[in-house]
Amino acid sequence: MKFDAAVIGGGPGGYTAAQAIAGTGRTVVLFEKNQLGGTCLNRGCIPTKALLHTAFLYREMEAGSSVGVTAEKVSLDFAAMQEYKNNVVNRLREGVARQMKTAKVTVVTGKAVVTGKGQITCEGEIYEAEDIVIASGSRVSCPPIPGRDLPGVYTSDDLLEGGGLEFDSLIIIGGGVVGMECACIYRNIGSEVTVLEAMDRILPLMDKESAQRIAMPLKKSGVKIETGARVSEITGEPGNMTVTYTDRKGSSISVTAQGVLMAAGRRADTEGLFADGTGPETDRGAIVGDEAGRTSIPHLYVIGDAKAGNIQLAHVAEAQGVNVAAAIDGKPLPVDVSVVPSCVYTSPEAASAGLSEEAAKEAGMDVVCAKYLTGANARCTIEAAGSGYVKLVADRETLRLLGVQMVCPRATDLISEAALAILKGLTVKDLASVIHPHPTFSEMIHGAAMQLL
Repeated sequence: MKFDAAVIGGGPGGYTAAQAIAGTGRTVVLFEKNQLGGTCLNRGCIPTKALLHTAFLYREMEAGSSVGVTAEKVSLDFAAMQEYKNNVVNRLREGVARQMKTAKVTVVTGKAVVTGKGQITCEGEIYEAEDIVIASGSRVSCPPIPGRDLPGVYTSDDLLEGGGLEFDSLIIIGGGVVGMECACIYRNIGSEVTVLEAMDRILPLMDKESAQRIAMPLKKSGVKIETGARVSEITGEPGNMTVTYTDRKGSSISVTAQGVLMAAGRRADTEGLFADGTGPETDRGAIVGDEAGRTSIPHLYVIGDAKAGNIQLAHVAEAQGVNVAAAIDGKPLPVDVSVVPSCVYTSPEAASAGLSEEAAKEAGMDVVCAKYLTGANARCTIEAAGSGYVKLVADRETLRLLGVQMVCPRATDLISEAALAILKGLTVKDLASVIHPHPTFSEMIHGAAMQLL
């Protein structure tokens, strides 16, 4: 079967690329070995946020008396919670399928292998395409800890797919985004949670203060967070698992729980993707590509988590999917990926875009900063938002906005305004000149800008 283009991987990057390429008038085939939507939709971003929604709602109902709402016999139905999550995933997956049908993209379910220039084999069938886009995504990566393969040790896939897993107590190895969001889910539904992070703080890719602001309410809620923890061994059986680690003082400590979640990262899923001798240049298993996704092999492109050095975020993959379609069509890249918003859906939420104060100073920039606290915002006070802030980082001389960090309600929505301002080279004066409605969370952006002026 012949097509103008083939896309391997049906996640956010892959289905976006397929739709965009089809929009140029080309015939497109999309291969997905599991289910449309990839990791993000089926066992990542979407199921996590659906479970967080239920967990936070449950906790808010229990605490409703503080705002005058008393609910008796509030209980959590874990099976119903999972069913809600699965319904959300199914609806969105069906939506992706409709998009592909509308775009006239041919969807093939199965493991695709590139067997030669412009040639792909899948389930015994041979497909030909002038251009091939690799969007195979990533898979869970577990550090080589003795006992990691024991029953009772799980990955995020196990927790987020199907009926999920219920625990009275859970040890999470890894304090990154996945680990902390799972900690929020389980703690808010009543589980005892311990987080073990090897670095000196949780969320090591975020600025230090944001990580601290997230850690504080989690600890207050009862989550035990151990940073600088070097895990040496996992032992036990399902329902009675023990993790032994060395703390920052060098002491050996053991902690026991019903289950262990390995949340220590992901790596490019490219194994078995190319027949011997047909693959492009790689870096530690990920495929090397330029800004447009071009690899070392002509007409072979890579986007998303499979790309070496890429930020593993669904919205980055989507942007690259749009760009690779333009590259194949010989057009300029329409999406600027130089400013990438990062989000953490804990409580409070956290988000950032551009440079932190520390990063700007390390780059030799002379910067000025302003921080607007949630306690000074009417909407945050109304909703008892707790401790948080919006921080602006700007060039001292020109006041051009360089970065924004947020730890506050709806930070993951508010960050888009900041990303646009940074991308377009706007100044703090530009931000201050825009009326922000009252009372809203967005007034914190305006308030921080006014402080700098």
